[in-house]
Amino acid sequence: MTAETDWGGAPSVLRMILGRQLEELRTRAGLSYAEAGAAIGVSHSTIRRMEAAKVARLRLADAEKLLQVYGVADQDEIDTFLKSVREANKRGWWHTYRDVMPDWFAAYLSLEQAALQIRAYENEFVHGLLQTEDYARALLGAENPHASAEATERRVALRMRRQELLARAAPPRLWVVMDETALRWPVGGPAVMRAQIDHLVEVNRLPHVTLQLMPFANGPHPAMRAGAYHLFRFRARELPDIVYLNGLVGAVYLDKADDVVVYREALDRLGAQAAPARKTEALLGAIRREL
Repeated sequence: MTAETDWGGAPSVLRMILGRQLEELRTRAGLSYAEAGAAIGVSHSTIRRMEAAKVARLRLADAEKLLQVYGVADQDEIDTFLKSVREANKRGWWHTYRDVMPDWFAAYLSLEQAALQIRAYENEFVHGLLQTEDYARALLGAENPHASAEATERRVALRMRRQELLARAAPPRLWVVMDETALRWPVGGPAVMRAQIDHLVEVNRLPHVTLQLMPFANGPHPAMRAGAYHLFRFRARELPDIVYLNGLVGAVYLDKADDVVVYREALDRLGAQAAPARKTEALLGAIRREL
């Protein structure tokens, strides 16, 4: 059964882990969705949704019944699983910001908080985990021009709170390839951009952060048509790598191996083509001097 260190305290990620464990137990027991559902008095579609983590909450009674149906007899295993169900039903810290973020973004935050490694390509702006407060404020204001000042400040607070994961005892490995375009956009004006570049230089010296700049001079690259995307990897064996793509009204999460490998290979090629971390620092300094 899963341990807390495998999922990083993100409830929806824990539901994904538990769902995959339930699927594994059902398959091992030789039961169909319909048979498992009939055994505990729910529909086959409910079993599917539980295994796919497409339920807001896992009912404790249903989980306990399924463990019995699937032949789990070890009481310690049962107790551990049910403890995880209780944890999975808790709300993440970001729930308090639900008034200023779309519902689909909660899934992203859960993945981000639970990740062992976060890889990203950014083609237009600085990655959210690397933004300064002033840069984030200017960017979020441009993204949400009709938002009140109070709503914008709450969005800024949410972004800053996200960054706390880089300072925790066991932070994720963050590896970002960023197009030069992101630093040529005058977000917030020259002073804001200079401070943002200074911050990038500082965080790029952290042992768990790697930032690579893709200069214009390096020419075309494998992610030209992809736009920005993030790739998450987790400690938990039940979870595959997941690719996140976002848009104006929603997000797409890819976890099929054939899809993920395309984005992973593009990131590998980007990393080989972009400036190394040391050269990136020099390039950042050169851009700063132009501001």
